[in-house]
Amino acid sequence: MNDLALHYVARFMTSSGKLEAYLKRKLRERGWEGEEGPDIAGLVARFAEKGYVDDEAYARMKATGLLARGYGARRVNETLRADGLDEEVRAHNVPADSEAREALLAYVRRRKFGPFAAPVRDKGPEAAHKAREKQLAAILRAGHSFEHARRAVEAPTIAELEEWVEEARD
Repeated sequence: MNDLALHYVARFMTSSGKLEAYLKRKLRERGWEGEEGPDIAGLVARFAEKGYVDDEAYARMKATGLLARGYGARRVNETLRADGLDEEVRAHNVPADSEAREALLAYVRRRKFGPFAAPVRDKGPEAAHKAREKQLAAILRAGHSFEHARRAVEAPTIAELEEWVEEARD
């Protein structure tokens, strides 16, 4: 079991929760001959002591990557929770408002939403309303707050949206 865990952490940066889940899955798949199962929690704790597994560094790396791709605070928190990180570690890596706004700007720019979208011409107000609703839904699924999503979709110009993001940096 030690060799399996060592091989895994050598290949992937991981959290203690993900390593524990991986080892339990491998134990189920391969079977275990013996009355007592191996001490997976102890093995993971030893790896954390030695620095092979660092939940704080993993959370920072994961949160930074998600924010760079444009995902919001809720999505970051849920991803970190799914990766087995405890509440304290997740709380330290919740993005600040300025980071959330920058991520939103990156997301709407990449997806061509709000002021980055091509105007809906000759389709009437109903088509524009449906397009706006779809954009809002996509931004919410990406983990942004409704207030931020609405602000991005309703921004009349790119400069105004960028100014709103810049306000949070100050």
